[in-house]
Amino acid sequence: MIDWLYRYPPLYPGILLKRYKRFFADVQLTSGEIVTAHCPNTGPMTGVSTPQSAVQLSKSDNLNRKLAYTLELIQVHDNEPTWVGINTFLPNRVVKLALAKHLFPELGGYSQIKGEVVYGLDKKSRVDFFLTGSDEERPIYLEVKNTTLSEGRLALFPDTETTRGQKHLRELMALLPLTRAVMLYFINRSDCTEFSPGDRTDPVYGKLLRDAIAQGLEVLPCRFDISPEGIRYLGLAKLKI
Repeated sequence: MIDWLYRYPPLYPGILLKRYKRFFADVQLTSGEIVTAHCPNTGPMTGVSTPQSAVQLSKSDNLNRKLAYTLELIQVHDNEPTWVGINTFLPNRVVKLALAKHLFPELGGYSQIKGEVVYGLDKKSRVDFFLTGSDEERPIYLEVKNTTLSEGRLALFPDTETTRGQKHLRELMALLPLTRAVMLYFINRSDCTEFSPGDRTDPVYGKLLRDAIAQGLEVLPCRFDISPEGIRYLGLAKLKI
C-alpha cells in the first residue's frame, strides 16, 4: 500500500497548448475541448511549460470562479517521463502533513508546529513553519522553496533571479546561532537525485546560500514522487554545493 502524503482530486488529462500572462494556460482535453485553466505559479516555469506536453487539471465546483480548471501537473522528458507539480500552493500543505508525521528525522523531536510566524529584521516577513519543543530546546525556523528546474538529475533553485529568496536567506542567517534555521527545497519531481543552487539564474542567491550554510543554515533538499494519484516523500537528494 502506497503511503500518500497528499491525494489529488480527480484530474482531467490534456495537452498544453500555451501558458501566458503567468496565470493562464490553454489546454486541449482528451475530449477535444479547449479550456483555459488557472496556472497557480508566478515563476517562469523554465523547462516545465513546453507546449504539447501532457498535463493534468483539477476542476472546481465553485460557480463563482472565473476559471473552473487549475493546472496541477505537467509531464517532462528530461530523463524518463516524469510528472512535475505546477501548483505552488501545494508544497507548504504537503510539508505540513509531513511535519505532522515527523517524516524529516533531521529536524529532531519537535512537538509544536506553527505556520506563517512573523520574523525578520523588520518584522515584515513570515516564515513558513516555526517548530518548538525540540530535544535541544532551540526553536526551528523552516522555510520551504518549490523546486522544478533541473539539469539532468540535478535539481536547481531558483529558476530566475529572486530578491525575495535572497532576503529570506539573509533573515534566516540573522537568526543563527540562537535558533536553528532550515531551508527545505521541495523538489517537485522524482527524477532528480541531487540538488544545487541555480548559480546561472541567480549567482547572488548561490553565494548567499553557501555563506548561510557556512554560518550554520541547515539545508534539506527533499525529493517527492509526483503522480496524478498523489504525492509521496522519497527522502533527501544529495546536496552539491
